[in-house]
Amino acid sequence: MAKSDRKQHVYTLLVQVGRKAGDGLPDGSTGAALMVFASGMDEAEAVRETVAILKQADTAPLDVTGYGTLDERIAQGHDISDEERTLMARALDENAVIVAQMTPYFGEDDTDHAAL
Repeated sequence: MAKSDRKQHVYTLLVQVGRKAGDGLPDGSTGAALMVFASGMDEAEAVRETVAILKQADTAPLDVTGYGTLDERIAQGHDISDEERTLMARALDENAVIVAQMTPYFGEDDTDHAAL
């Protein structure tokens, strides 16, 4: 298959970020979980693009967990809201990385990090 024949998809990613000067996270937070919709030819490309964009935005990505495409998430039984579907469509249309949700962590009691 020629590279130009490959189709873009949107992947749902959960990115854990640590603290960095100028990161824009709330005062007193120890980091955050970001739910991201990112376009890519495959999940690896979506992860690379997301990490690159987050680094440019002065954040410190620590870990990325992939939850797959819309179809994969539906097959896994995930409930996908209309708002999420709209943001996923936008990420695909704009070939973009969209941060859909940010959950800051405060202190050591944040071991139960955000999940989809």
